[in-house]
Amino acid sequence: MKVGMVAIHYPRLGDRQEFIARVQRAVDVMRPTAGCLSVDFWVTAAGDEVVSTGQWESETALAASFATARAAGVDFDYDERESRPRQILRLVSPEEQRSQPDELSSVTAPHQPQRTV
Repeated sequence: MKVGMVAIHYPRLGDRQEFIARVQRAVDVMRPTAGCLSVDFWVTAAGDEVVSTGQWESETALAASFATARAAGVDFDYDERESRPRQILRLVSPEEQRSQPDELSSVTAPHQPQRTV
């Protein structure tokens, strides 16, 4: 089952460049992991939000990518560097969502609210 994720981050003005560097480090570490189909990030035109995106072959591959990044020291912590809580959207195919809506696990940011779309 292919899965995806979109995370919208709201870095504080004074922490924006450091936050972008943090997200870039996560992308660099996660991109070559087994089962990672794509991972990238964007900055909105206004520069207020950082949007990270990813797609994996499976929940297991997604979890392994995040575990690899954490083991490499990637900082996923939510703290005062962000002006408000992140929005994390977990994505599955429409067919998969209809067949297993309650079986999706939370592996990306366990202390943040998440929605499955």
